[in-house]
Amino acid sequence: MSEPSVKTSDLRVVILNQYYVPDVASTGHLLSELAEYLAEHGAEVSVLATQPSYGPPETWQECPRYAEENGVKVLRMWTTRYSKDSVIGRTINSMTFLIQLTLRILFRRNRGEVFLYTTNPPYLGVIGAFIRLFRRHPYVVLLHDSYPQLATLVGKFKEGCLLDRLWHRCNRFMYKRADQSIVLCKKAVELVRDTYDIPEERIHIIHNWADPGEMKPKPKAESKFAQQHGLVEPFTVLYSGNLGLYYEFETIISAAELLKDENFRLVFIGAGGSRDWIAEQIEKRNLTNTMLLPYQPFEMLPESLTACDASLVTIQKGVEGISYPSKLYASLSVGQPILAISEPGSELIEQVVDTNVGYWNALGDAEGLANTIRKMMKDPEGCREMGKRARELFEREYTRDASAEKYAAVFKLTYAEQIGR
Repeated sequence: MSEPSVKTSDLRVVILNQYYVPDVASTGHLLSELAEYLAEHGAEVSVLATQPSYGPPETWQECPRYAEENGVKVLRMWTTRYSKDSVIGRTINSMTFLIQLTLRILFRRNRGEVFLYTTNPPYLGVIGAFIRLFRRHPYVVLLHDSYPQLATLVGKFKEGCLLDRLWHRCNRFMYKRADQSIVLCKKAVELVRDTYDIPEERIHIIHNWADPGEMKPKPKAESKFAQQHGLVEPFTVLYSGNLGLYYEFETIISAAELLKDENFRLVFIGAGGSRDWIAEQIEKRNLTNTMLLPYQPFEMLPESLTACDASLVTIQKGVEGISYPSKLYASLSVGQPILAISEPGSELIEQVVDTNVGYWNALGDAEGLANTIRKMMKDPEGCREMGKRARELFEREYTRDASAEKYAAVFKLTYAEQIGR
């Protein structure tokens, strides 16, 4: 991608996403860091979002409707707050957000802005395509989770049904009219290019990131979270984040069952569609070596993410490209060896095994995973070296500044093409 003759300080960027800090959704935190980076470099940045509502009600914080936070103008709109684990509730929440948002953007004075539409909710970018029918509206689509593919994969409705076909038409409408699209991995490039007939030069891979200042390596023995939950002495594998249906947990739970009588702990932190199933499996299999905990406050993450000896990153069969596990970057940031579980051919293998920052196991290979964990338990020095390499890899490739510079380049390209610079 050639660099246009536009400075970051020329940019006026509007970020649209259902969730934003202090909500617990990882996308909200990532976008806040992107917004603040752009503002620090002279861009005028606005965010349109909702009041916190992603996690359990106890994590919600009431925020002012209008605020300026670290140089970023934030408008938080009222929406319903039904459980996001219910399809109907999630749809109603999305619609109360989308209707307001459409009216605000449609009648917004054209000020030479570039709009970033995320996939939270997944049909958000259709607003951009709709508004572009009436006037100039430069916009970029950021693909985190691709629907309807995820919905059909987890059985919400059947592939090829009326809703599936309609959703694909809306996606084609959205991507075709977008100036540029941003995705998280190579398979997502293939998905957008081949499914919606989008030129590859208009699709850009930009990895997610973590905050290198907040998320730092720390010995497990110094973690208050590890001390509180009795994790200092046993070898601990941690999964922290969305316990959604498109992540695979059977393999690690079966491995924990094989490791019942060994000095091992498995810890899940988070919420999502698989949480109840995980709780059932812990009880059914009498997994006294496994803990299931709720989302932790964001300020607690530096303690909770370092309360382990290895960090688990997993993705369900057929999901890569449709979604991608952003928790990888926070785990690398805190210097944890990675235990990756995915299909053969996954980009996770390149990121984890080829860089020697962890181990990979195939989906369903619980015995192989248990043996990998035993290998790590016997080689604490090797694990520490992997952790050091993980942090080094993170600092080279996955910091906020590295990714945000790439976002800025895409926005400049959009600005140059549409505004006429």
